[in-house]
Amino acid sequence: MIKVKLNDLKYQYDVYQIINQFFDFEEIKFFEEDYDYFIELSESKITCGRKQMDFVYEENKWPDLSMKEQVKLAVFRYFTKLMKVDMPWGTLVGIRPTKKVLSLFEEGKTDSEIIEYFSKHHLARRDKVELCMEVARWERKTVNTKKNSISVYVGMPFCPTRCLYCSFTSNVASSSKKRVEDYIITLVHEMQVMGKYIKDNELDIQCIYFGGGTPTAVNDLQFEFVMKNIYENFYSDSISEFTVECGRPDSISEAKLLSMKRFGVDRISINPQTMNDDTLKAIGRNHSARDVINKFNLARNLGFDNINMDIIVGLPGENINNIKDTVKKIKDLKPDNITVHGLCVKRGSKLHEKMLFNYKLYKLSQNEINDMYECTTSLAKSLSMHPYYMYRQKNMIGSMENIGYALHNKEGIYNIQMIEEKQTIIALGADAVTKVVFLEEDRHERFANTKDVKEYVDRIEEMLEKKIALLDTLYK
Repeated sequence: MIKVKLNDLKYQYDVYQIINQFFDFEEIKFFEEDYDYFIELSESKITCGRKQMDFVYEENKWPDLSMKEQVKLAVFRYFTKLMKVDMPWGTLVGIRPTKKVLSLFEEGKTDSEIIEYFSKHHLARRDKVELCMEVARWERKTVNTKKNSISVYVGMPFCPTRCLYCSFTSNVASSSKKRVEDYIITLVHEMQVMGKYIKDNELDIQCIYFGGGTPTAVNDLQFEFVMKNIYENFYSDSISEFTVECGRPDSISEAKLLSMKRFGVDRISINPQTMNDDTLKAIGRNHSARDVINKFNLARNLGFDNINMDIIVGLPGENINNIKDTVKKIKDLKPDNITVHGLCVKRGSKLHEKMLFNYKLYKLSQNEINDMYECTTSLAKSLSMHPYYMYRQKNMIGSMENIGYALHNKEGIYNIQMIEEKQTIIALGADAVTKVVFLEEDRHERFANTKDVKEYVDRIEEMLEKKIALLDTLYK
Protein backbone atom coordinates (compact mmCIF):
# COMPACT_ATOMS: atom_id res chain seq x y z
CA MET A 1 0.00 0.00 0.00
CA ILE A 2 1.16 3.54 -0.84
CA LYS A 3 0.30 5.95 1.99
CA VAL A 4 0.03 9.64 1.14
CA LYS A 5 -0.45 12.75 3.25
CA LEU A 6 -2.13 15.65 1.44
CA ASN A 7 -2.99 18.89 3.23
CA ASP A 8 -5.74 19.94 0.79
CA LEU A 9 -8.07 17.05 0.10
CA LYS A 10 -9.98 18.74 -2.69
CA TYR A 11 -7.07 17.65 -4.93
CA GLN A 12 -7.13 14.08 -3.63
CA TYR A 13 -8.53 12.61 -6.87
CA ASP A 14 -5.95 14.40 -9.03
CA VAL A 15 -3.05 13.40 -6.80
CA TYR A 16 -4.29 9.81 -6.75
CA GLN A 17 -4.43 9.65 -10.57
CA ILE A 18 -0.87 10.92 -10.93
CA ILE A 19 0.66 8.66 -8.26
CA ASN A 20 -1.24 5.68 -9.64
CA GLN A 21 0.80 5.93 -12.86
CA PHE A 22 4.02 5.20 -10.98
CA PHE A 23 2.80 2.28 -8.87
CA ASP A 24 1.15 -0.32 -11.08
CA PHE A 25 -1.44 -2.38 -9.20
CA GLU A 26 -0.63 -0.87 -5.78
CA GLU A 27 -3.35 0.37 -3.44
CA ILE A 28 -3.08 4.11 -2.71
CA LYS A 29 -4.63 5.64 0.42
CA PHE A 30 -4.47 9.01 2.17
CA PHE A 31 -3.41 9.35 5.84
CA GLU A 32 -2.74 12.15 8.28
CA GLU A 33 0.00 10.51 10.36
CA ASP A 34 1.32 7.15 9.14
CA TYR A 35 2.37 8.06 5.60
CA ASP A 36 5.11 7.33 3.05
CA TYR A 37 4.85 10.50 0.93
CA PHE A 38 3.54 14.00 1.56
CA ILE A 39 2.21 16.74 -0.72
CA GLU A 40 1.90 20.14 0.92
CA LEU A 41 0.28 23.17 -0.69
CA SER A 42 1.07 26.66 0.61
CA GLU A 43 0.36 30.15 -0.72
CA SER A 44 3.55 30.33 -2.74
CA LYS A 45 4.65 26.76 -3.51
CA ILE A 46 3.90 23.04 -3.66
CA THR A 47 6.22 20.69 -1.77
CA CYS A 48 6.47 16.94 -2.31
CA GLY A 49 8.64 14.48 -0.43
CA ARG A 50 9.02 11.29 1.54
CA LYS A 51 8.60 10.96 5.27
CA GLN A 52 12.29 10.09 5.56
CA MET A 53 13.06 13.51 3.95
CA ASP A 54 15.80 12.04 1.72
CA PHE A 55 14.43 13.85 -1.33
CA VAL A 56 12.15 16.90 -1.31
CA TYR A 57 10.83 18.66 -4.40
CA GLU A 58 9.50 22.22 -4.34
CA GLU A 59 7.78 24.11 -7.13
CA ASN A 60 6.71 27.74 -7.11
CA LYS A 61 3.17 28.42 -8.22
CA TRP A 62 2.53 29.57 -11.77
CA PRO A 63 -0.19 32.24 -12.14
CA ASP A 64 -1.13 31.25 -15.71
CA LEU A 65 -1.97 27.62 -14.80
CA SER A 66 -4.93 26.39 -12.78
CA MET A 67 -4.24 25.13 -9.28
CA LYS A 68 -5.30 21.64 -10.31
CA GLU A 69 -2.77 21.66 -13.17
CA GLN A 70 -0.02 22.94 -10.89
CA VAL A 71 -0.63 20.22 -8.29
CA LYS A 72 -0.58 17.49 -10.93
CA LEU A 73 2.58 18.88 -12.53
CA ALA A 74 4.41 19.15 -9.21
CA VAL A 75 3.47 15.61 -8.11
CA PHE A 76 4.37 14.24 -11.52
CA ARG A 77 7.79 15.95 -11.57
CA TYR A 78 8.55 14.72 -8.06
CA PHE A 79 7.80 11.06 -8.78
CA THR A 80 9.51 11.19 -12.17
CA LYS A 81 12.74 12.38 -10.54
CA LEU A 82 12.37 10.07 -7.56
CA MET A 83 11.79 6.92 -9.62
CA LYS A 84 13.90 7.91 -12.66
CA VAL A 85 11.29 6.86 -15.24
CA ASP A 86 10.03 8.26 -18.54
CA MET A 87 6.22 8.49 -18.45
CA PRO A 88 5.51 9.63 -22.01
CA TRP A 89 1.97 10.95 -21.48
CA GLY A 90 2.93 13.18 -18.55
CA THR A 91 -0.07 14.19 -16.43
CA LEU A 92 -2.65 13.21 -19.05
CA VAL A 93 -4.96 10.56 -17.60
CA GLY A 94 -8.10 11.09 -19.73
CA ILE A 95 -9.20 8.23 -21.96
CA ARG A 96 -9.63 10.34 -25.10
CA PRO A 97 -6.53 12.54 -25.54
CA THR A 98 -7.44 13.34 -29.15
CA LYS A 99 -10.52 15.29 -28.01
CA LYS A 100 -8.32 18.15 -26.77
CA VAL A 101 -6.25 18.09 -29.95
CA LEU A 102 -9.41 18.29 -32.07
CA SER A 103 -10.64 21.28 -30.04
CA LEU A 104 -7.26 23.02 -30.48
CA PHE A 105 -7.44 22.34 -34.23
CA GLU A 106 -10.88 24.00 -34.22
CA GLU A 107 -9.37 27.03 -32.49
CA GLY A 108 -6.90 27.32 -35.36
CA LYS A 109 -3.81 26.33 -33.36
CA THR A 110 -0.73 25.25 -35.31
CA ASP A 111 1.13 22.00 -34.72
CA SER A 112 3.90 23.77 -32.82
CA GLU A 113 1.38 25.60 -30.62
CA ILE A 114 -0.36 22.32 -29.79
CA ILE A 115 2.95 20.65 -28.92
CA GLU A 116 3.83 23.61 -26.71
CA TYR A 117 0.41 23.47 -25.01
CA PHE A 118 0.72 19.79 -24.12
CA SER A 119 4.29 20.25 -22.94
CA LYS A 120 3.41 23.17 -20.68
CA HIS A 121 0.10 21.87 -19.30
CA HIS A 122 0.81 18.14 -19.17
CA LEU A 123 4.56 17.47 -19.68
CA ALA A 124 3.54 15.11 -22.49
CA ARG A 125 6.39 13.83 -24.63
CA ARG A 126 6.59 15.34 -28.10
CA ASP A 127 6.21 12.01 -29.95
CA LYS A 128 2.96 11.27 -28.07
CA VAL A 129 1.54 14.69 -28.94
CA GLU A 130 2.50 14.15 -32.59
CA LEU A 131 0.81 10.75 -32.47
CA CYS A 132 -2.30 12.43 -31.05
CA MET A 133 -2.30 14.99 -33.86
CA GLU A 134 -1.90 12.33 -36.54
CA VAL A 135 -4.82 10.32 -35.12
CA ALA A 136 -6.93 13.47 -34.72
CA ARG A 137 -6.45 14.37 -38.39
CA TRP A 138 -7.79 10.97 -39.47
CA GLU A 139 -10.66 11.20 -37.01
CA ARG A 140 -11.57 14.69 -38.23
CA LYS A 141 -12.11 13.27 -41.74
CA THR A 142 -14.46 10.57 -40.46
CA VAL A 143 -16.17 11.74 -37.28
CA ASN A 144 -19.93 12.09 -37.63
CA THR A 145 -21.67 15.45 -38.13
CA LYS A 146 -25.23 14.31 -38.96
CA LYS A 147 -28.00 13.81 -36.42
CA ASN A 148 -29.70 10.97 -38.29
CA SER A 149 -26.51 9.02 -38.98
CA ILE A 150 -26.18 6.15 -36.50
CA SER A 151 -24.30 2.91 -35.96
CA VAL A 152 -25.61 -0.38 -34.58
CA TYR A 153 -23.80 -2.63 -32.10
CA VAL A 154 -24.89 -6.23 -31.56
CA GLY A 155 -23.38 -8.11 -28.61
CA MET A 156 -22.81 -11.83 -28.08
CA PRO A 157 -21.80 -12.34 -24.41
CA PHE A 158 -20.34 -15.83 -24.86
CA CYS A 159 -16.76 -17.05 -25.29
CA PRO A 160 -15.08 -20.46 -25.68
CA THR A 161 -13.27 -19.78 -22.37
CA ARG A 162 -12.74 -16.72 -20.20
CA CYS A 163 -9.38 -14.98 -20.52
CA LEU A 164 -7.36 -14.16 -17.43
CA TYR A 165 -7.50 -10.38 -18.00
CA CYS A 166 -11.12 -10.11 -19.18
CA SER A 167 -13.74 -8.26 -17.11
CA PHE A 168 -16.52 -8.29 -19.70
CA THR A 169 -19.74 -10.10 -18.94
CA SER A 170 -18.92 -13.18 -20.99
CA ASN A 171 -20.17 -16.70 -20.41
CA VAL A 172 -18.62 -19.96 -21.55
CA ALA A 173 -20.78 -20.87 -24.56
CA SER A 174 -20.62 -24.61 -23.91
CA SER A 175 -21.83 -24.31 -20.30
CA SER A 176 -25.56 -24.02 -21.05
CA LYS A 177 -27.19 -24.85 -24.38
CA LYS A 178 -30.58 -23.51 -23.26
CA ARG A 179 -29.08 -20.23 -22.03
CA VAL A 180 -27.48 -19.63 -25.44
CA GLU A 181 -30.71 -20.49 -27.29
CA ASP A 182 -32.87 -18.27 -25.04
CA TYR A 183 -30.39 -15.44 -25.46
CA ILE A 184 -30.38 -15.66 -29.26
CA ILE A 185 -34.20 -15.70 -29.45
CA THR A 186 -34.34 -12.61 -27.22
CA LEU A 187 -31.59 -10.86 -29.17
CA VAL A 188 -33.45 -11.43 -32.45
CA HIS A 189 -36.59 -9.97 -30.90
CA GLU A 190 -34.62 -6.88 -29.86
CA MET A 191 -33.25 -6.63 -33.42
CA GLN A 192 -36.75 -6.72 -34.88
CA VAL A 193 -38.07 -4.01 -32.55
CA MET A 194 -35.07 -1.71 -32.99
CA GLY A 195 -34.86 -2.37 -36.74
CA LYS A 196 -38.46 -1.17 -37.07
CA TYR A 197 -37.70 1.89 -34.94
CA ILE A 198 -34.74 2.79 -37.16
CA LYS A 199 -36.81 2.42 -40.34
CA ASP A 200 -39.83 4.30 -38.95
CA ASN A 201 -37.62 7.24 -37.94
CA GLU A 202 -35.64 7.19 -41.21
CA LEU A 203 -32.28 6.82 -39.48
CA ASP A 204 -29.26 6.03 -41.64
CA ILE A 205 -27.03 3.20 -40.44
CA GLN A 206 -23.37 3.87 -41.21
CA CYS A 207 -21.77 0.89 -39.41
CA ILE A 208 -22.81 -2.45 -37.99
CA TYR A 209 -20.49 -3.97 -35.39
CA PHE A 210 -21.08 -7.52 -34.13
CA GLY A 211 -18.93 -7.91 -31.03
CA GLY A 212 -18.80 -9.69 -27.71
CA GLY A 213 -17.71 -11.74 -25.94
CA THR A 214 -16.96 -13.75 -29.04
CA PRO A 215 -19.73 -13.75 -31.70
CA THR A 216 -18.34 -16.94 -33.24
CA ALA A 217 -18.45 -18.83 -29.90
CA VAL A 218 -21.91 -20.23 -30.75
CA ASN A 219 -22.37 -23.13 -33.17
CA ASP A 220 -22.54 -22.71 -36.96
CA LEU A 221 -26.36 -22.84 -37.18
CA GLN A 222 -26.85 -20.38 -34.34
CA PHE A 223 -24.31 -18.03 -35.88
CA GLU A 224 -26.01 -18.25 -39.29
CA PHE A 225 -29.37 -17.48 -37.68
CA VAL A 226 -28.03 -14.37 -35.91
CA MET A 227 -26.22 -13.15 -39.04
CA LYS A 228 -29.38 -13.58 -41.12
CA ASN A 229 -31.37 -11.48 -38.65
CA ILE A 230 -28.75 -8.75 -38.45
CA TYR A 231 -28.82 -8.60 -42.24
CA GLU A 232 -32.62 -8.53 -42.52
CA ASN A 233 -33.14 -5.90 -39.81
CA PHE A 234 -30.21 -3.52 -40.35
CA TYR A 235 -28.30 -4.11 -43.57
CA SER A 236 -28.63 -1.96 -46.69
CA ASP A 237 -26.43 -1.13 -49.65
CA SER A 238 -25.60 2.24 -48.05
CA ILE A 239 -23.82 0.62 -45.06
CA SER A 240 -20.20 1.86 -44.95
CA GLU A 241 -18.83 -0.94 -42.76
CA PHE A 242 -19.99 -4.27 -41.32
CA THR A 243 -17.54 -5.73 -38.80
CA VAL A 244 -17.62 -9.07 -37.02
CA GLU A 245 -15.21 -9.51 -34.13
CA CYS A 246 -14.40 -13.19 -34.69
CA GLY A 247 -11.75 -13.02 -32.00
CA ARG A 248 -10.66 -16.53 -31.08
CA PRO A 249 -9.40 -18.75 -33.90
CA ASP A 250 -10.70 -21.84 -32.06
CA SER A 251 -14.24 -20.51 -32.56
CA ILE A 252 -13.90 -19.72 -36.28
CA SER A 253 -15.11 -22.22 -38.86
CA GLU A 254 -15.32 -22.10 -42.64
CA ALA A 255 -19.12 -22.20 -42.37
CA LYS A 256 -19.14 -19.09 -40.16
CA LEU A 257 -16.79 -17.23 -42.49
CA LEU A 258 -19.05 -18.13 -45.44
CA SER A 259 -22.07 -16.83 -43.48
CA MET A 260 -20.25 -13.54 -43.00
CA LYS A 261 -19.51 -13.28 -46.71
CA ARG A 262 -23.11 -14.12 -47.58
CA PHE A 263 -24.53 -11.42 -45.30
CA GLY A 264 -22.29 -8.52 -46.29
CA VAL A 265 -19.50 -8.51 -43.69
CA ASP A 266 -16.51 -6.60 -45.05
CA ARG A 267 -14.26 -6.35 -41.96
CA ILE A 268 -13.33 -9.01 -39.39
CA SER A 269 -11.02 -9.36 -36.41
CA ILE A 270 -8.91 -12.44 -35.72
CA ASN A 271 -7.23 -11.64 -32.43
CA PRO A 272 -4.20 -13.60 -31.22
CA GLN A 273 -3.23 -11.11 -28.42
CA THR A 274 0.13 -12.92 -28.49
CA MET A 275 1.79 -15.50 -30.74
CA ASN A 276 3.47 -17.17 -27.74
CA ASP A 277 1.88 -20.58 -27.01
CA ASP A 278 2.95 -20.60 -23.36
CA THR A 279 1.28 -17.24 -22.78
CA LEU A 280 -1.88 -18.29 -24.62
CA LYS A 281 -2.19 -21.24 -22.27
CA ALA A 282 -1.47 -19.09 -19.21
CA ILE A 283 -4.19 -16.55 -20.05
CA GLY A 284 -6.82 -19.23 -20.62
CA ARG A 285 -6.96 -19.56 -24.41
CA ASN A 286 -7.53 -22.96 -26.00
CA HIS A 287 -5.65 -22.30 -29.22
CA SER A 288 -2.08 -22.03 -30.48
CA ALA A 289 -0.25 -19.48 -32.61
CA ARG A 290 -0.46 -22.01 -35.47
CA ASP A 291 -4.28 -21.95 -35.16
CA VAL A 292 -4.19 -18.15 -35.58
CA ILE A 293 -2.14 -18.49 -38.75
CA ASN A 294 -4.37 -21.22 -40.19
CA LYS A 295 -7.63 -19.33 -39.59
CA PHE A 296 -6.15 -16.09 -40.88
CA ASN A 297 -5.10 -17.82 -44.11
CA LEU A 298 -8.53 -19.46 -44.41
CA ALA A 299 -10.22 -16.06 -44.17
CA ARG A 300 -7.84 -14.61 -46.76
CA ASN A 301 -8.50 -17.50 -49.15
CA LEU A 302 -12.25 -16.90 -48.79
CA GLY A 303 -11.81 -13.31 -49.93
CA PHE A 304 -11.66 -11.24 -46.73
CA ASP A 305 -9.48 -8.25 -47.54
CA ASN A 306 -9.91 -6.22 -44.36
CA ILE A 307 -8.69 -8.25 -41.36
CA ASN A 308 -7.74 -6.76 -38.00
CA MET A 309 -5.46 -8.45 -35.45
CA ASP A 310 -5.15 -7.46 -31.77
CA ILE A 311 -1.95 -7.51 -29.71
CA ILE A 312 -1.72 -7.02 -25.93
CA VAL A 313 1.48 -5.56 -24.51
CA GLY A 314 2.42 -6.67 -20.99
CA LEU A 315 0.68 -10.03 -20.73
CA PRO A 316 1.78 -12.03 -17.65
CA GLY A 317 5.29 -13.44 -18.11
CA GLU A 318 5.99 -11.70 -21.41
CA ASN A 319 8.98 -9.48 -22.15
CA ILE A 320 10.50 -7.70 -25.12
CA ASN A 321 11.56 -10.98 -26.78
CA ASN A 322 7.98 -12.29 -26.71
CA ILE A 323 6.71 -9.09 -28.31
CA LYS A 324 9.39 -9.29 -30.99
CA ASP A 325 8.31 -12.85 -31.79
CA THR A 326 4.62 -11.85 -31.96
CA VAL A 327 5.45 -8.87 -34.17
CA LYS A 328 7.48 -11.03 -36.57
CA LYS A 329 4.71 -13.61 -36.99
CA ILE A 330 2.02 -10.98 -37.50
CA LYS A 331 4.20 -9.13 -40.00
CA ASP A 332 4.44 -12.33 -42.06
CA LEU A 333 0.63 -12.54 -42.20
CA LYS A 334 0.24 -8.92 -43.41
CA PRO A 335 -3.11 -8.00 -41.80
CA ASP A 336 -4.92 -4.85 -42.90
CA ASN A 337 -5.31 -3.41 -39.37
CA ILE A 338 -3.60 -4.04 -36.07
CA THR A 339 -4.87 -2.86 -32.71
CA VAL A 340 -2.36 -2.62 -29.86
CA HIS A 341 -3.65 -2.77 -26.29
CA GLY A 342 -1.77 -2.37 -23.04
CA LEU A 343 -2.62 -4.91 -20.35
CA CYS A 344 -5.23 -3.38 -18.08
CA VAL A 345 -5.97 -4.96 -14.70
CA LYS A 346 -9.73 -4.56 -14.31
CA ARG A 347 -11.95 -5.30 -11.37
CA GLY A 348 -13.96 -8.39 -12.18
CA SER A 349 -11.15 -10.08 -14.08
CA LYS A 350 -9.57 -13.34 -12.93
CA LEU A 351 -6.22 -11.54 -12.95
CA HIS A 352 -7.48 -8.96 -10.46
CA GLU A 353 -8.96 -11.70 -8.28
CA LYS A 354 -5.65 -13.57 -8.27
CA MET A 355 -3.75 -10.42 -7.36
CA LEU A 356 -6.00 -9.95 -4.34
CA PHE A 357 -4.66 -13.31 -3.16
CA ASN A 358 -1.00 -12.29 -3.58
CA TYR A 359 -0.52 -13.40 -7.19
CA LYS A 360 2.63 -11.54 -8.26
CA LEU A 361 2.46 -10.13 -11.76
CA TYR A 362 5.93 -9.74 -13.21
CA LYS A 363 6.59 -6.03 -13.05
CA LEU A 364 8.01 -4.62 -16.25
CA SER A 365 10.04 -1.44 -15.99
CA GLN A 366 8.70 1.65 -17.71
CA ASN A 367 11.62 1.52 -20.16
CA GLU A 368 10.76 -2.11 -21.04
CA ILE A 369 7.13 -1.13 -21.66
CA ASN A 370 8.23 1.80 -23.83
CA ASP A 371 10.46 -0.53 -25.87
CA MET A 372 7.66 -3.08 -26.30
CA TYR A 373 5.33 -0.39 -27.61
CA GLU A 374 8.06 0.79 -29.95
CA CYS A 375 8.18 -2.74 -31.43
CA THR A 376 4.48 -2.50 -32.30
CA THR A 377 4.97 0.97 -33.77
CA SER A 378 7.75 -0.43 -35.98
CA LEU A 379 5.42 -3.26 -37.03
CA ALA A 380 2.77 -0.79 -38.16
CA LYS A 381 5.33 1.24 -40.12
CA SER A 382 6.76 -1.89 -41.77
CA LEU A 383 3.24 -2.77 -42.95
CA SER A 384 2.67 0.81 -44.26
CA MET A 385 -0.07 1.43 -41.69
CA HIS A 386 -0.94 4.72 -40.04
CA PRO A 387 -2.52 5.34 -36.59
CA TYR A 388 -6.21 6.22 -36.94
CA TYR A 389 -7.83 5.86 -33.51
CA MET A 390 -6.67 5.82 -29.92
CA TYR A 391 -7.93 5.67 -26.37
CA ARG A 392 -6.50 5.18 -22.92
CA GLN A 393 -7.68 3.33 -19.81
CA LYS A 394 -7.05 3.51 -16.11
CA ASN A 395 -4.83 0.82 -14.59
CA MET A 396 -2.94 0.16 -17.84
CA ILE A 397 0.64 -0.95 -17.45
CA GLY A 398 2.97 1.98 -17.92
CA SER A 399 0.04 4.39 -18.35
CA MET A 400 0.28 3.96 -22.13
CA GLU A 401 -2.39 3.84 -24.84
CA ASN A 402 -4.53 1.52 -26.93
CA ILE A 403 -4.09 2.36 -30.58
CA GLY A 404 -5.40 1.19 -33.92
CA TYR A 405 -3.28 1.19 -37.08
CA ALA A 406 -4.60 0.59 -40.58
CA LEU A 407 -3.74 0.61 -44.24
CA HIS A 408 -5.21 3.53 -46.18
CA ASN A 409 -8.97 3.04 -46.70
CA LYS A 410 -9.00 0.13 -44.21
CA GLU A 411 -9.63 2.25 -41.11
CA GLY A 412 -12.29 0.97 -38.71
CA ILE A 413 -15.01 3.61 -39.04
CA TYR A 414 -17.03 2.28 -36.11
CA ASN A 415 -13.98 2.55 -33.84
CA ILE A 416 -13.63 6.25 -34.61
CA GLN A 417 -17.32 6.99 -34.07
CA MET A 418 -17.37 5.08 -30.80
CA ILE A 419 -14.30 6.81 -29.36
CA GLU A 420 -15.16 10.35 -30.41
CA GLU A 421 -18.79 10.09 -29.18
CA LYS A 422 -20.28 12.17 -31.99
CA GLN A 423 -22.65 9.53 -33.33
CA THR A 424 -25.62 7.78 -31.77
CA ILE A 425 -24.94 4.07 -31.34
CA ILE A 426 -27.91 1.78 -30.79
CA ALA A 427 -26.63 -1.25 -28.90
CA LEU A 428 -28.37 -4.59 -28.61
CA GLY A 429 -27.70 -7.56 -26.34
CA ALA A 430 -26.74 -8.19 -22.72
CA ASP A 431 -24.44 -5.50 -21.31
CA ALA A 432 -24.75 -3.45 -24.51
CA VAL A 433 -24.75 0.32 -23.93
CA THR A 434 -26.77 2.57 -26.22
CA LYS A 435 -25.31 6.05 -26.57
CA VAL A 436 -27.61 8.86 -27.79
CA VAL A 437 -25.65 11.88 -29.03
CA PHE A 438 -27.09 15.39 -29.01
CA LEU A 439 -24.71 17.04 -31.46
CA GLU A 440 -25.97 20.61 -31.07
CA GLU A 441 -25.57 20.44 -27.30
CA ASP A 442 -22.27 18.51 -27.45
CA ARG A 443 -23.49 15.90 -24.97
CA HIS A 444 -24.69 12.32 -24.87
CA GLU A 445 -26.85 10.10 -22.72
CA ARG A 446 -26.49 6.35 -22.19
CA PHE A 447 -28.80 3.44 -21.61
CA ALA A 448 -27.30 0.08 -20.63
CA ASN A 449 -28.98 -3.26 -21.06
CA THR A 450 -28.61 -5.48 -18.02
CA LYS A 451 -25.38 -7.53 -17.87
CA ASP A 452 -26.75 -10.87 -16.75
CA VAL A 453 -27.97 -13.07 -19.61
CA LYS A 454 -30.99 -14.50 -17.75
CA GLU A 455 -32.01 -11.04 -16.56
CA TYR A 456 -31.63 -9.74 -20.11
CA VAL A 457 -34.00 -12.45 -21.35
CA ASP A 458 -36.51 -11.84 -18.56
CA ARG A 459 -36.52 -8.03 -18.77
CA ILE A 460 -36.18 -7.36 -22.49
CA GLU A 461 -39.53 -5.55 -22.87
CA GLU A 462 -38.71 -3.19 -20.01
CA MET A 463 -35.31 -2.40 -21.53
CA LEU A 464 -36.75 -1.84 -24.99
CA GLU A 465 -39.31 0.59 -23.58
CA LYS A 466 -36.65 2.62 -21.75
CA LYS A 467 -34.24 2.58 -24.70
CA ILE A 468 -36.91 3.81 -27.10
CA ALA A 469 -37.97 6.51 -24.64
CA LEU A 470 -34.39 7.82 -24.59
CA LEU A 471 -34.10 7.70 -28.39
CA ASP A 472 -37.43 9.53 -28.67
CA THR A 473 -35.95 12.55 -26.87
CA LEU A 474 -33.76 13.06 -29.94
CA TYR A 475 -35.68 11.59 -32.85
CA LYS A 476 -39.35 12.45 -32.08
